[in-house]
Amino acid sequence: MTSAPTLVPVPDPANAGRASQRSRVPATEPRPYDFRRPSQLDREHVRSLQIAYETFSRQFTTILNSTLHVFSMVDLIAITQMAYGDYIDSLPSPSFMVLASIDPLPGTAILQIPHETAMLCVDRLLGGHGADTQPDRPLTEIESSLMRGLSQRIMHELRYAFEGLVRIEPEVVGLESNPQFAQVTAPSDVIVLASFEIRVGDQEGAATFAMLFTSLYPILEAASTSKRVDKRDVAMRSAAAMRLRLNEVPVDVTVQFSTVALNPQQILGLSVGDVMPLGQPTSYPLQVTAGGVTCAYAVPGTSGKKLACLIVEEPEKTEGTITR
Repeated sequence: MTSAPTLVPVPDPANAGRASQRSRVPATEPRPYDFRRPSQLDREHVRSLQIAYETFSRQFTTILNSTLHVFSMVDLIAITQMAYGDYIDSLPSPSFMVLASIDPLPGTAILQIPHETAMLCVDRLLGGHGADTQPDRPLTEIESSLMRGLSQRIMHELRYAFEGLVRIEPEVVGLESNPQFAQVTAPSDVIVLASFEIRVGDQEGAATFAMLFTSLYPILEAASTSKRVDKRDVAMRSAAAMRLRLNEVPVDVTVQFSTVALNPQQILGLSVGDVMPLGQPTSYPLQVTAGGVTCAYAVPGTSGKKLACLIVEEPEKTEGTITR
């Protein structure tokens, strides 16, 4: 079961994409906020992305476990908004970066995982045991080909993860080890960054997935608007259905005389055959009540062989006397 991600306006660049064996930063620890770039992601946007990225992390985990045959886990940590230049500067070099198109959305998405984790994956794919210490060098052509195939399978899971927001066709268009060479957009452009904790065997690290904010915002806004409209529509239909059902609910109705006030001595003195005046004027109609609440007035009568009453106007009350 994945932990609930937290939204922070600008993450600590020192913590994004660091090497493995780093402990997760507590959600309660203060983080810097850049007032020059206020967050434009509202609660509804973050919730939509949270669902998509949690689905992606589960599919990511499944592919690693089934391919590498070692216990693996990918957990969503945070969804943030930051400048692309700050993101690139925060990544260590070398890093394993997957550049992918996300048609029909514009721009290029980036999946970055620690270089040590990528080398561990290569070790497992080639039949090795996945040693904790991996060589600190760029991938060879054969190693890159192996990781490209694994990356393509991982990126294809974005289709299922984002299906609730938009239908996309992710395709790997390149691999990069030096973050400074991955200039897919201007440094000042804003990106939406999903941070993950990735574990392969005994090795832990931080992975990231970046998409252009301008590509995601129209999709998120449309989804939020649709949800708000759906909620209003559901509320209106629920209210109409409730009114319809309430109109069909059977209610006991009572026709009664005005109440009479008696003291305890009078009540205890009652016996069979006693006559008790009701205090109901013959010209004053009876009360029609439902659940103890007077809802109408009526005069008694008959309908065929059955007792009945005729609904009349509410009588007027003046100076403590009752008149019709």
